[in-house]
Amino acid sequence: MRVLIMTAVAPERDAVQRGLGHDSRFEFALAGVGLAAAAANGAMSLAAADYDLVVVAGIAGGFPGEAEIGSLVVASEIVAADLGVELLDGFSSLDELGFGSTRIGVDAGAAERLTAALTAAGLTARLAPVLTVATATGTAATAAALAARVPGAAAEAMEGFGVATAAALRGVPVLELRAISNAVGPRDRDAWRIGDALKALEAASSVLAEVL
Repeated sequence: MRVLIMTAVAPERDAVQRGLGHDSRFEFALAGVGLAAAAANGAMSLAAADYDLVVVAGIAGGFPGEAEIGSLVVASEIVAADLGVELLDGFSSLDELGFGSTRIGVDAGAAERLTAALTAAGLTARLAPVLTVATATGTAATAAALAARVPGAAAEAMEGFGVATAAALRGVPVLELRAISNAVGPRDRDAWRIGDALKALEAASSVLAEVL
Protein backbone atom coordinates (compact mmCIF):
# COMPACT_ATOMS: atom_id res chain seq x y z
CA MET A 1 0.00 0.00 0.00
CA ARG A 2 1.23 3.47 -0.88
CA VAL A 3 -0.20 6.31 1.21
CA LEU A 4 0.22 10.06 0.76
CA ILE A 5 0.05 12.12 3.95
CA MET A 6 -0.71 15.80 3.43
CA THR A 7 -0.44 18.38 6.20
CA ALA A 8 -0.74 22.14 5.96
CA VAL A 9 2.58 22.96 7.61
CA ALA A 10 5.85 21.30 8.62
CA PRO A 11 5.21 20.95 12.40
CA GLU A 12 2.12 18.85 11.63
CA ARG A 13 4.10 16.74 9.16
CA ASP A 14 6.85 16.23 11.72
CA ALA A 15 4.37 15.06 14.36
CA VAL A 16 2.87 12.53 11.95
CA GLN A 17 6.32 11.30 10.92
CA ARG A 18 7.29 10.74 14.55
CA GLY A 19 4.14 8.69 15.08
CA LEU A 20 4.54 6.61 11.93
CA GLY A 21 8.24 5.94 12.39
CA HIS A 22 10.21 4.55 9.48
CA ASP A 23 7.35 3.07 7.50
CA SER A 24 8.04 3.00 3.77
CA ARG A 25 4.34 2.88 2.87
CA PHE A 26 3.92 6.55 3.75
CA GLU A 27 5.05 9.58 1.77
CA PHE A 28 4.57 13.22 2.68
CA ALA A 29 3.69 16.51 1.01
CA LEU A 30 2.78 19.93 2.34
CA ALA A 31 -0.65 21.17 1.33
CA GLY A 32 -0.09 24.76 2.39
CA VAL A 33 -2.66 26.77 4.28
CA GLY A 34 -6.13 27.15 2.83
CA LEU A 35 -8.42 25.38 0.40
CA ALA A 36 -6.87 26.74 -2.81
CA ALA A 37 -3.28 25.89 -1.88
CA ALA A 38 -4.36 22.45 -0.68
CA ALA A 39 -6.21 21.70 -3.91
CA ALA A 40 -3.29 22.82 -6.08
CA ASN A 41 -0.60 21.04 -4.08
CA GLY A 42 -2.78 17.96 -3.73
CA ALA A 43 -3.30 17.80 -7.47
CA MET A 44 0.42 18.14 -8.17
CA SER A 45 1.38 15.51 -5.62
CA LEU A 46 -1.21 13.03 -6.88
CA ALA A 47 -0.18 13.59 -10.49
CA ALA A 48 3.43 12.78 -9.66
CA ALA A 49 2.81 9.21 -8.41
CA ASP A 50 0.11 6.59 -7.91
CA TYR A 51 -1.31 6.27 -4.40
CA ASP A 52 -3.82 3.93 -2.78
CA LEU A 53 -4.94 6.44 -0.15
CA VAL A 54 -4.55 10.12 0.77
CA VAL A 55 -4.66 11.18 4.42
CA VAL A 56 -5.18 14.83 5.33
CA ALA A 57 -3.75 15.26 8.82
CA GLY A 58 -3.18 18.15 11.18
CA ILE A 59 -4.57 20.23 14.00
CA ALA A 60 -7.96 21.95 13.94
CA GLY A 61 -10.54 23.82 15.91
CA GLY A 62 -13.15 21.75 17.70
CA PHE A 63 -16.81 22.62 18.12
CA PRO A 64 -17.66 22.89 21.85
CA GLY A 65 -19.68 19.92 22.98
CA GLU A 66 -18.54 17.90 19.95
CA ALA A 67 -14.73 17.73 20.18
CA GLU A 68 -12.75 19.07 23.11
CA ILE A 69 -9.19 20.34 23.06
CA GLY A 70 -6.71 17.47 22.93
CA SER A 71 -9.16 15.03 21.37
CA LEU A 72 -9.14 13.56 17.87
CA VAL A 73 -11.66 13.70 15.05
CA VAL A 74 -11.76 11.33 12.10
CA ALA A 75 -13.85 12.77 9.27
CA SER A 76 -17.05 10.92 8.37
CA GLU A 77 -17.31 13.37 5.47
CA ILE A 78 -15.42 16.47 4.38
CA VAL A 79 -17.58 19.57 3.96
CA ALA A 80 -16.74 22.95 2.40
CA ALA A 81 -18.96 24.73 4.87
CA ASP A 82 -18.75 28.29 3.56
CA LEU A 83 -18.74 27.56 -0.18
CA GLY A 84 -21.86 29.22 -1.52
CA VAL A 85 -23.57 32.60 -1.47
CA GLU A 86 -24.83 34.83 1.28
CA LEU A 87 -28.41 35.97 0.74
CA LEU A 88 -30.61 38.44 2.58
CA ASP A 89 -32.45 35.55 4.22
CA GLY A 90 -29.41 33.39 4.93
CA PHE A 91 -26.79 31.21 3.28
CA SER A 92 -27.17 28.91 0.27
CA SER A 93 -24.57 26.24 -0.39
CA LEU A 94 -23.19 25.23 -3.76
CA ASP A 95 -25.45 22.17 -3.55
CA GLU A 96 -28.56 24.28 -3.08
CA LEU A 97 -27.55 26.53 -5.97
CA GLY A 98 -27.12 23.51 -8.24
CA PHE A 99 -23.51 24.28 -9.10
CA GLY A 100 -21.83 21.24 -7.57
CA SER A 101 -21.32 19.68 -4.16
CA THR A 102 -19.75 20.91 -0.96
CA ARG A 103 -19.41 17.38 0.45
CA ILE A 104 -16.86 14.70 -0.33
CA GLY A 105 -17.07 11.22 1.14
CA VAL A 106 -14.17 9.47 2.83
CA ASP A 107 -13.06 5.85 2.83
CA ALA A 108 -15.82 4.92 5.28
CA GLY A 109 -14.44 1.52 6.27
CA ALA A 110 -10.97 2.88 6.99
CA ALA A 111 -12.42 5.83 8.90
CA GLU A 112 -14.49 3.56 11.11
CA ARG A 113 -11.55 1.21 11.76
CA LEU A 114 -9.27 4.12 12.60
CA THR A 115 -11.75 5.65 15.03
CA ALA A 116 -12.26 2.32 16.77
CA ALA A 117 -8.51 1.71 16.99
CA LEU A 118 -7.85 5.19 18.40
CA THR A 119 -10.46 4.61 21.08
CA ALA A 120 -9.07 1.17 21.86
CA ALA A 121 -5.65 2.76 22.30
CA GLY A 122 -7.05 4.99 25.03
CA LEU A 123 -7.28 8.14 22.93
CA THR A 124 -10.39 10.32 22.86
CA ALA A 125 -11.65 10.13 19.29
CA ARG A 126 -14.88 10.41 17.37
CA LEU A 127 -16.13 9.99 13.81
CA ALA A 128 -17.92 13.13 12.59
CA PRO A 129 -18.05 15.68 9.77
CA VAL A 130 -14.98 17.89 9.46
CA LEU A 131 -15.53 21.33 7.96
CA THR A 132 -13.22 23.13 5.56
CA VAL A 133 -13.54 26.92 5.69
CA ALA A 134 -11.86 29.74 3.80
CA THR A 135 -11.92 32.00 6.86
CA ALA A 136 -11.25 30.54 10.29
CA THR A 137 -14.14 31.19 12.64
CA GLY A 138 -13.65 33.99 15.15
CA THR A 139 -17.08 34.63 16.65
CA ALA A 140 -19.72 32.69 18.53
CA ALA A 141 -22.31 33.67 15.94
CA THR A 142 -20.33 32.16 13.06
CA ALA A 143 -19.61 29.02 15.08
CA ALA A 144 -23.33 28.61 15.77
CA ALA A 145 -24.22 29.18 12.10
CA LEU A 146 -21.74 26.55 10.93
CA ALA A 147 -22.91 24.05 13.54
CA ALA A 148 -26.49 24.57 12.39
CA ARG A 149 -25.50 24.31 8.73
CA VAL A 150 -23.75 20.95 9.24
CA PRO A 151 -25.34 19.17 12.22
CA GLY A 152 -22.86 17.07 14.16
CA ALA A 153 -19.79 18.81 12.74
CA ALA A 154 -16.94 18.30 15.18
CA ALA A 155 -13.94 20.11 13.71
CA GLU A 156 -13.01 23.04 11.50
CA ALA A 157 -9.86 23.34 9.39
CA MET A 158 -8.84 24.93 6.08
CA GLU A 159 -7.40 22.24 3.80
CA GLY A 160 -9.42 19.02 3.77
CA PHE A 161 -11.86 19.80 0.98
CA GLY A 162 -9.06 21.02 -1.29
CA VAL A 163 -7.03 17.83 -0.97
CA ALA A 164 -10.18 15.71 -1.13
CA THR A 165 -11.22 17.39 -4.38
CA ALA A 166 -7.86 16.56 -5.96
CA ALA A 167 -8.11 12.99 -4.67
CA ALA A 168 -11.63 12.57 -6.04
CA LEU A 169 -10.52 13.69 -9.50
CA ARG A 170 -7.80 11.01 -9.42
CA GLY A 171 -10.10 8.35 -7.99
CA VAL A 172 -8.03 8.00 -4.82
CA PRO A 173 -9.83 7.42 -1.50
CA VAL A 174 -9.26 9.94 1.28
CA LEU A 175 -9.23 10.19 5.06
CA GLU A 176 -9.00 13.27 7.28
CA LEU A 177 -7.56 13.09 10.79
CA ARG A 178 -7.57 16.14 13.06
CA ALA A 179 -6.24 16.80 16.56
CA ILE A 180 -8.06 19.61 18.37
CA SER A 181 -5.95 22.57 19.49
CA ASN A 182 -8.63 25.18 20.21
CA ALA A 183 -12.35 25.76 20.39
CA VAL A 184 -14.25 27.02 17.34
CA GLY A 185 -15.64 30.45 18.23
CA PRO A 186 -14.19 33.64 19.71
CA ARG A 187 -10.44 33.57 19.15
CA ASP A 188 -8.51 33.28 22.41
CA ARG A 189 -4.91 32.45 21.52
CA ASP A 190 -3.98 32.15 25.19
CA ALA A 191 -6.33 29.16 25.45
CA TRP A 192 -4.90 27.33 22.44
CA ARG A 193 -2.93 24.14 23.15
CA ILE A 194 -1.06 23.54 19.92
CA GLY A 195 1.65 21.51 21.62
CA ASP A 196 -0.87 19.14 23.16
CA ALA A 197 -2.67 18.80 19.82
CA LEU A 198 0.56 17.91 18.04
CA LYS A 199 1.28 15.27 20.69
CA ALA A 200 -2.20 13.84 20.13
CA LEU A 201 -1.59 13.85 16.39
CA GLU A 202 1.67 11.97 16.90
CA ALA A 203 -0.05 9.37 19.07
CA ALA A 204 -2.86 8.99 16.55
CA SER A 205 -0.38 8.52 13.72
CA SER A 206 1.17 5.49 15.42
CA VAL A 207 -2.31 3.96 15.50
CA LEU A 208 -2.87 4.91 11.86
CA ALA A 209 0.14 2.83 10.87
CA GLU A 210 -1.35 -0.21 12.61
CA VAL A 211 -4.78 0.24 11.03
CA LEU A 212 -3.49 0.57 7.47
